Amino acid sequence: MATYKESGVDIDAGEELVRRIKQPVRSTFNKNVLTDIGMFGAFYRADFKGIKKPVLVSSVDGVGTKLKIAIQLNRHDTVGQDLVNHCVNDILVCGAKPLYFLDYYATGKLSPDVAEHVIRGFVKACSENECALIGGETAEMPGMYGAEDYDIAGTIVGIVDEKKILNGKKVKAGDVLIGLPSTGLHTNGFSLARRVLLDKFDLEKPIAELNSTLADALLAVHRSYRQTIYPLLQHAATAKYIHALSHITGGGIEGNTYRVIPKGLTLAIDWQAWQRPAIFHFIQQAGNVPEEDIRRTLNLGVGLMVIADKRGADTVLHALKQKHESPFVLGEVTKP
Repeated sequence: MATYKESGVDIDAGEELVRRIKQPVRSTFNKNVLTDIGMFGAFYRADFKGIKKPVLVSSVDGVGTKLKIAIQLNRHDTVGQDLVNHCVNDILVCGAKPLYFLDYYATGKLSPDVAEHVIRGFVKACSENECALIGGETAEMPGMYGAEDYDIAGTIVGIVDEKKILNGKKVKAGDVLIGLPSTGLHTNGFSLARRVLLDKFDLEKPIAELNSTLADALLAVHRSYRQTIYPLLQHAATAKYIHALSHITGGGIEGNTYRVIPKGLTLAIDWQAWQRPAIFHFIQQAGNVPEEDIRRTLNLGVGLMVIADKRGADTVLHALKQKHESPFVLGEVTKP
């Protein structure tokens, strides 16, 4: 006789996880969430008062091999935050604010303890971004994943008034490139980082160059820029000067910013205009990584790019500093 549990799927563990996370997840709900967790679908009331032409903006993403670091260290409280913040930033650069988030958690053998830490990370970031965590899926798949392995993915849905959509069409030659600092690698480039670092260094040993352990440097939470940027997009004095935004993820500064640059224009970046955080120098030196490759792989300390009208660049810079940011000008949009 064979049972489902003997096949590697523990229904009791899944029910225990739901019991643990139900109340934290509910804490992210607002008046527009119409269902509790556990339904076949999640209901969200489409209430868009004050928006003349509401446009829904959605995005889906994962955390990549940063998860391998979290699993190796048995530290699972930050990767959920990484995922939510990454997704929030992806729709933020379109001009949208988040409404709700859904997660997918897949593993070889469900550990309620590990999954709870990950999902509490979702909850923390959703609360900070004023976003409801309204649904998700937990899949136990022995044979697909190792017993301790797991993967996560998330889908976010947000809203923007059609007239406030940022799509790069306003970008023109002379626009100023303003960078906002990252907290580290965020969620990209970990395959490179793992290859050049893990065989040479102890993740939990303090490293003088980093002023921290390698573990802390690599697992630094991918930050959200919502609290800084969204108010600027709603304020006429700054919004009129912000022509585009780019979230610097896989592909680096140029690869992502070219996504919002019209054809016929190019980027003139001063690569010496800011000081790269130590973790990037550490990776480059440890692996003898060519400069061209590291520029295409890592954010190099720039997590988000603001492309501003030259006439209002100082206004935007001042507003960013008022938000306790440390912005820096690193180039401009030009004609070839």
